[in-house]
Amino acid sequence: MNESLLLDHESADPPFRSEHDLLGNHQVPFDAYFGIHTLRAIENFPISGETIGCYPDLIAALATIKAAAALTNLDLGLLDEERADVIVRACEEVKGGALHDHFVVDVIQGGAGTSTNMNANEVIANRALELLGHVRGDYGRLHPNEHVNMSQSTNDVYPTALRLAAYRGVSALIVAMSALRREFEQKAEEFAGLLKVGRTQLQDAVPMTLGQEFSTYAVMIGEDEERLQDALLLMCEINLGATAIGTGINSHRDYAFIVCAKLRQMTGIPFTTAQNLIEATQDCGSFVHLSGVLKRVAIKISKICNDLRLLSSGPRTGFCEINLPPMQAGSSIMPGKVNPVIPEVVNQIAFEVIGNDVTVSFAAEAGQLQLNAFEPIIAHSIFKSVRHLRAGCTVLATRCVSGITANADQLRSNVSRSIGIATALNPFIGYAKATDIAREALATGESVLDLLLRKQLLSRHQLERLFDPDTLTKPGLLPESR
Repeated sequence: MNESLLLDHESADPPFRSEHDLLGNHQVPFDAYFGIHTLRAIENFPISGETIGCYPDLIAALATIKAAAALTNLDLGLLDEERADVIVRACEEVKGGALHDHFVVDVIQGGAGTSTNMNANEVIANRALELLGHVRGDYGRLHPNEHVNMSQSTNDVYPTALRLAAYRGVSALIVAMSALRREFEQKAEEFAGLLKVGRTQLQDAVPMTLGQEFSTYAVMIGEDEERLQDALLLMCEINLGATAIGTGINSHRDYAFIVCAKLRQMTGIPFTTAQNLIEATQDCGSFVHLSGVLKRVAIKISKICNDLRLLSSGPRTGFCEINLPPMQAGSSIMPGKVNPVIPEVVNQIAFEVIGNDVTVSFAAEAGQLQLNAFEPIIAHSIFKSVRHLRAGCTVLATRCVSGITANADQLRSNVSRSIGIATALNPFIGYAKATDIAREALATGESVLDLLLRKQLLSRHQLERLFDPDTLTKPGLLPESR
């Protein structure tokens, strides 16, 4: 839809319909499914340029909640069957992806999400009116607030929708993380026999295998899959039925429990009604926790990307222990240069997620009394983090990790020249002699292995057993094992 048609109300093309709210009359584009409340939000919040329609999970969540509410109100005798039927049908269409371009309010908005809820009420009401055979805006037949929003408030619908959308988004993120973890597991198996030098503080340390190095990345990701699963449980406690502040005013005494059961049945998600709806309406702690876990995921994956960039640095003057698959030319001036662009983009996603977590923290802290007015920016921040992390994990898995190869010769050369391997000599020749060997190797460039043979400190047979990858990279390296 042409944005100028929404903002230029003097134009006669296309035709307009007149709608009324507490501020007076306003002209709404005749072909719009949204109404006057949405239009005022468009005018008031030209902030990010991103509409709530950019988040399909959120729109589907709103439609699911409106359908559950209509069915509950029907069961309680509060809504007639004809209206309930068309409301549910309209919601099913929206859940299926229809009319998302009519969810046009900015994701960043004042009013604690009221504009988002009103947008949903109006779109669903006007589509339901069409299903009844009436024109859009004929609210005497079916009203956005009186019927679609019956027994509800923004203050229970909006946070419940955020939880439902977050649950689905995070579930998809976990799937992407699992795929990334499996790629690292495969590489760990592929590189299991390749001995290399470990490093601490960027200095040579004791030997390990490249497989062990890659296995740690798989474990790090797997741990955070579990942490996200834990965080999902917090998304399952909802305040639907709380209405304005948690007292349940304007709703039936059985509404909260029935609508929760219907939502549970419709989504397959184990939703429960919060024990204290007043507390649940004002507390954003579950979002703070989820955002914190997302930050943890981002930080750990970013650390992995830092490692991949270091390990692949070069190709002649860096570590050059692994090769990342080349994705694109790396310079407009330097021929042959290839950059680690995939880890770099994932690093940048991590920086964004860390910033989003700061935003969520400030917004949650800024809540006052019985409501937090800043849930829209909390939602926007969390949804961006989830979406971008998911994309980042997928790109990292498919366009980087799966194609990594090892430079076996470079790994072998590094081990043979490393003085860090002298640590393995401690149980056999003592710390003092091992230190002397390390110092001499560093000063002369002679390998530790050659020095030990020349000084006859250990036999060749002993050294072969000592420098076996299986021996060097596991516990049990003691004199009695010679």
